[in-house]
Amino acid sequence: MSEIRDYLTAHKQEMTDFLAELVAIPSVQGEEEEGFPFGREPARALETMLKKCDEFGFITENTDNYVGSADLNGLPPELAVLVHLDVVPVGSGWTSDPYTLRYELNTDKLVGRGAIDDKGPAVAALFAARAIKELELPLKKGIRLIFGTNEENGSADLAYYRRKHELPEMVFTPDGEYPVINAEKGMLRVYFSANYSGIPVRGGTVINAVPAVCSDDEDDYHGISAHASTPEKGENAITKFLNIRGKLHPLLNSLSKLFPHGEFSGKSCGLGFSDEISGDMTCVLSLLNAENGRLHGGVDIRFPLDRTKAEISDNICGKLREAGFDIDSCEGVEPHCTDENSGFVQALLRVYERVMGEKGYCIAIGGGTYVHEIEGGVAFGAEFPNEDGRMHCPDEFITTENLLKNAEIMAEAMVELCS
Repeated sequence: MSEIRDYLTAHKQEMTDFLAELVAIPSVQGEEEEGFPFGREPARALETMLKKCDEFGFITENTDNYVGSADLNGLPPELAVLVHLDVVPVGSGWTSDPYTLRYELNTDKLVGRGAIDDKGPAVAALFAARAIKELELPLKKGIRLIFGTNEENGSADLAYYRRKHELPEMVFTPDGEYPVINAEKGMLRVYFSANYSGIPVRGGTVINAVPAVCSDDEDDYHGISAHASTPEKGENAITKFLNIRGKLHPLLNSLSKLFPHGEFSGKSCGLGFSDEISGDMTCVLSLLNAENGRLHGGVDIRFPLDRTKAEISDNICGKLREAGFDIDSCEGVEPHCTDENSGFVQALLRVYERVMGEKGYCIAIGGGTYVHEIEGGVAFGAEFPNEDGRMHCPDEFITTENLLKNAEIMAEAMVELCS
């Protein structure tokens, strides 16, 4: 542990400099072009990462600008660390340029889009593997770093990669929380629309975030952005608008009743389920836009382990149809759960306890990670308990201390699982 810690401390500035280089790339999903499935900027972020991996002596592969990989050694990979280099749009409310990494001396924060989700953890994983390589720590199993470019918009990158490559038996992603996330709620995203001739309305930018602004022809309604899996941390500007202006049109009035301002569980939509492991479900009206004579909306739902996608979709789609809307699309995934008593999970918990000096345990979340559809996969980091790095929000950050701590934990995990 001391060798790894000393190595990473000695490379702290190099780590933060490379994170700044990645943050400077606005790798939001763009227009598909030939050779650039998610636009040019995500591909540029991937190229930058693979170039750095080449410099460190890893064995790299670019899978058609969908996904890149870097193998630590020539052994068949039995552990994959899965990260992503794409980011969500910046939105509003930043106190500095979101694509220029800012260091706050008094708080030790590195502020910038992607700092915690997921470019910071990607840098930590890279330097963890580099530490093992340059310290010549013995391994009996191969380790592969996998860098995706479409996690924030459906993970089509990973689906493409899995059609061409088999994943190792052990997979973790540092794109959640410590100690270990072994359970994730099911997810459903519903897009709906109806003919509309009412007041203009423009609310929300992405379906997986609580909207911070909703505008009509007279005013802007301001809320607080938050990840759609934790809507209680924000304030929904769309439902705020509906609460005030909903009676001006029957469709708006129907939506205000289905999605009351301040309700997060979907109870008014015939949902509101919960279970002992994953807790309360969430339901967020995250998009609402009037254009070309139609009103378009989007809903993000995270449902408990004891419910099915079919059950949830029947409920929400039925309610929307009753309110006069057409269902344009309804897609999602079933809940995910990996046995907390598996050898893989227990090994990760041992590492966490050894490095942090505190008890490890498993947790369930509403957010979906890259491993949601990977059997046996878990999320391991990157946020620590009671920490909020403002994922998907203005002034997203990771501290320098936690960037190094993540790299140390990941390096220890690699050694624990593969030596």
